[in-house]
Amino acid sequence: MENKQRRIGTVSMGIRCPIIRQGDDLATIVSDSVLEAAKDEGFAIKERDVIALTESIVARAQGNYATIDDIAQDVKAKTGGGTVGVIFPILSRNRFAIVLKGIAKGVKKVVLMLSYPSDEVGNSLATLDIIDEAGINPYSDVLTLERYREVFGVQKLEFTGVDYVEYYQNLIKECGAEVEIIFANQAKAILDYTDTVIACDIHTRARTKRLLLQGGAKTVLGLDDILNAPVNNSGCNEKYGLLGSNKSTEETVKLFPRACQNLVEEIQAKIKAATGKHVEVMVYGDGAFKDPKGKIWELADPVVSPAFTSGLVGTPNELKLKYLADNDFKDLSGDALKKAIEDSIKAKSGSLVGNMAAQGTTPRQLTDLIGSLCDLTSGSGDKGTPVILVQGYFDNYTN
Repeated sequence: MENKQRRIGTVSMGIRCPIIRQGDDLATIVSDSVLEAAKDEGFAIKERDVIALTESIVARAQGNYATIDDIAQDVKAKTGGGTVGVIFPILSRNRFAIVLKGIAKGVKKVVLMLSYPSDEVGNSLATLDIIDEAGINPYSDVLTLERYREVFGVQKLEFTGVDYVEYYQNLIKECGAEVEIIFANQAKAILDYTDTVIACDIHTRARTKRLLLQGGAKTVLGLDDILNAPVNNSGCNEKYGLLGSNKSTEETVKLFPRACQNLVEEIQAKIKAATGKHVEVMVYGDGAFKDPKGKIWELADPVVSPAFTSGLVGTPNELKLKYLADNDFKDLSGDALKKAIEDSIKAKSGSLVGNMAAQGTTPRQLTDLIGSLCDLTSGSGDKGTPVILVQGYFDNYTN
């Protein structure tokens, strides 16, 4: 009897869990929540299903928090607490405002250098049209706050209604530090104001640090160099420091989760023991996608996934069905076409890099792709599904 073809491919499901608190046994809670959902909803756990959990519940279970006073103490110890350049931060009340408070409390003066026309992830401070009209060269021109206001006036972010220039300026003043604001895109521009700099960019931080040191900076830190060890018994992140942190309260931040490889492997083992199925497990934060209207790139975390099981290493290795149908098998149809494509998929081996039949497939890391799917599924609000189960991701047309 011929096997019946399955009609459903990849499915992504949000799994509801209890509210996670510090010290909770996350491996047990996640495993039990997935197994109970499968039982209640009548579906089975399958080979190579992916269980993904948000970084926020991992950090919360770890108790990985710090206060602005912890940040201030670390900043003062590492910079000397005088005049410090704070360059290329993103514009975010959630991501950077509390961090900026901590920095400002630890120094006498902040020279805040913002990139323009937008920050690293696309939040806009200006428009290219106005830049063109004003004859400004964003690659070389350094603008004072007065010049910025003269040309651009008050620019409020479309989705938040916040003028971040004024907002950050006031935050720094309220923390007792002097503030000077400039706008530039060349890292070395800050060295005309101070030789002690905190590079606050995320994905370009290594280059920024290198350029500053080459330019003669005395002290160069990234956000990954602050709270990379505990201060006053605070949380920390040995690898990423303050990168990936989020606002918790007006005085505290939740840091990116610390080493959690053991956690994903423990969940994998628990599901194997309960079902006999080998699943993959990952921790995810921001997805890696861009909003075409707001022009905002979602990835404010240093990576999409800080921990994942070994089966999620690498990139997809897929053939483009429409290429095969339109080219190799353009003269076939019906069952003959279906069989020819199935045979091609079964015959693929090794890397498909450079293979014309793979063009247009997505050569991104599996964790970036799956993490983006999970982030979109869980949302960032009140869905209450911090665990995502993805089924059928590794299936293809032949399964």
